[in-house]
Amino acid sequence: MKWGIIGTGNMGEILIDAWMSAKVINQDELYVTNRTINKAYKIQEKYPNIHVCEDVNQVAAAADIIYICVKPLEIHSLLIDLYGLLTEDQCIVSITSPYSIERLESLVPCQVARMIPSITNRALAGITLVSFGDQISNLMKSYLLQSWRLYSTPTIISENVTRMSSDIVSCGPAFFGYLAQAFINAAEKETKITKELAAKLTEEMFIGFGKLLDDGHYTLPQLIEKVCVKGGVTGEGIKVLEAEIGEMFNHLIQKTHAKYEEDIEKISHQTLQE
Repeated sequence: MKWGIIGTGNMGEILIDAWMSAKVINQDELYVTNRTINKAYKIQEKYPNIHVCEDVNQVAAAADIIYICVKPLEIHSLLIDLYGLLTEDQCIVSITSPYSIERLESLVPCQVARMIPSITNRALAGITLVSFGDQISNLMKSYLLQSWRLYSTPTIISENVTRMSSDIVSCGPAFFGYLAQAFINAAEKETKITKELAAKLTEEMFIGFGKLLDDGHYTLPQLIEKVCVKGGVTGEGIKVLEAEIGEMFNHLIQKTHAKYEEDIEKISHQTLQE
C-alpha cells in the first residue's frame, strides 16, 4: 500500500524516521507534504526516494492511507477540502487526541483510524494508542496493527481514557525528561559535579531503568522497594519526595485535561459553523 503524510513537523518527521528505520514501507511508497514545503524537501534529503507533493490533493490522489499530522484546529478545514477526493477504500489516520473517531468519521467518506504516537517510537519502542472507526474493514485494521507493531506496541483504547493515556504515552517523555533535567540542575548547584557528568549519569540511569522494566525483572513498586533500603540514603530522598511532590501530578493532569476540553470545544465550534 502507498502511504501519505500531511504535516512534517516534529511528530510527522519522527513517524517517517520510525517507518524508514523499521522498514514499515519503502521510500518510494511514501508521499509527503507540508504547509512549509521546504520542510518536506528537507526530509527528502534523508530519504531521496520519497515523493514530495506540492499540495494535499496530490497526497490524497496517490495514497491509500493518509496520516494527518497537522494541528487540531487545522484538521476540519483540511478534511473538508479533501472530502471530494477520498474514496471508501482509503483510510485517514489522525494522530491528534481531541478529534474523536466519531467526529472524524462525520467529516470524510472513507475509513478512519486514530493513532497517537510517542517520541519513543523513534527508537522502535513504546506505545501507540489506537482507536478504529466503525466503517474500517477488518483487512485494513489488521494491516495497520501489523504495520504499527514493527516499531511500537499498538494498544487499543476507549474514548474516555484518551487524554490520560496520551498524557502518559505521548507527553510522558517530556514530563519526566523535565524532572530529570531539574535533578541534573540541582546536582550541579548543590555539589561539585559538572552538569555534563550529571547528565551522562542520569541518561545512563534511565537506559538501565527502562531495561530492568523491559526485561521483566521488576515492576515499578518492586524496583523502588529493592533500591530503597530502610534507614538508608535512598529512603531519606524518598521522604523528601513524599513531602514535596504533594498534588503536583494531580494539578498537571487537571491542566492537560482542561486544555484538551478547550481544544474539543474549539473543534465543536468549527463543526457548528460549517
